[in-house]
Amino acid sequence: MSRGTIYLFLALTNLFWAGNYVFGEMVTREITPISLTFFRWAFAVLPLLVLAWLIERADWRAALREWKLHLLQSVLGLTGYTLLLYAALGLTGAVNAAVISAINPATIALAAAIVLHERLNRVQVLGLVVAFVGVTVVLTGGDIGLLLAQGFGVGDLLVVGSVLAWTVYSLVSRRLVTPPITATAVQAAFAVVTMLPLIAVTGVTLPSSAAGAMGLAYIVVFPSMAGYVLWNIGASKVGPARAGIFLNLLPVFTVAIALGLGATLELPVVAGGALVIAGVYLTLHQRRSPARAADAPGGLPVR
Repeated sequence: MSRGTIYLFLALTNLFWAGNYVFGEMVTREITPISLTFFRWAFAVLPLLVLAWLIERADWRAALREWKLHLLQSVLGLTGYTLLLYAALGLTGAVNAAVISAINPATIALAAAIVLHERLNRVQVLGLVVAFVGVTVVLTGGDIGLLLAQGFGVGDLLVVGSVLAWTVYSLVSRRLVTPPITATAVQAAFAVVTMLPLIAVTGVTLPSSAAGAMGLAYIVVFPSMAGYVLWNIGASKVGPARAGIFLNLLPVFTVAIALGLGATLELPVVAGGALVIAGVYLTLHQRRSPARAADAPGGLPVR
């Protein structure tokens, strides 16, 4: 497989994940975040199991030996993260959510430094600071005084919660030995099962329009299945550190899709987004040594 093909896979992955923000915002106008989260994994789980078997020749017994970690990962990353994100999209919008979420690789790097005692050099620390300043600009709309007077918006706080959930998910992922597509398939199955009691209480809602149904189909096929497969292929070929650089495309693609569908951009979002991308690039790009690069944060799928 050529290097160009691998980079295309990684770029397409972020395009698909960007669509999750835009179409997620659209679909949650018609169905609840709980229904969208449940349908996403209920429809994706069987294809993911097949893909795990075809691509990784999944050893299900070995994967289930790590069932406690998979259950934790499912609750954190597939259910918790997704519920928080979809609940936020209806309140803060796809562009704001994508720009705030773009800080995720930086939060993973910071958490790894604190919990796993991974060392950060000065450039990486600078990158963390720049990224957090960028998110602050987006959260405050560039007006600190307004923040002090009114506080954070609920939607923005939900996005921050989703970022924290995925940060913990990413750290726990390092303890798994199950191959990534197999792990995603097992965790998707856990997500469906663990959401059944919640669904029994709340019920489910279905899209009320053809556009909503198409949006749901997009989320199942592209972010949930194709995105994970392409990302894992690409990251396995070039390593998670280099693949992590492509995560900077996520907010760019989200903005492009949103603009194409008629959204408008505000200056604080543009300025804050630029700072976040610059900060994340510095955080991911400056590595301690080649030997440590394969273990660096930011190499995990983020949507």
